[in-house]
Amino acid sequence: MRRFFRRKSSRDVARDRLKILLISDRVNCSPEMMELIKVDIAKVISKYMKIDFANMEIQINAKKGARGRTPVLYANIPILDLHK
Repeated sequence: MRRFFRRKSSRDVARDRLKILLISDRVNCSPEMMELIKVDIAKVISKYMKIDFANMEIQINAKKGARGRTPVLYANIPILDLHK
């Protein structure tokens, strides 16, 4: 069974929810949408390599550019094995 289906501790769940809430406040994206994005990204990448979903982090920040502030997605996804 894949690691991202394993049960997290309540502390880990609370920490993840707080991170998602703080990020979503910055860019006006709901915590539910952030979690859906994270799960979708993990599913796609998991087709090609083994990743550590429990320690995966995503962020949406605003980056200043020529047209003003633009949302930018950053992902930190630990790779456990390049060969699935």
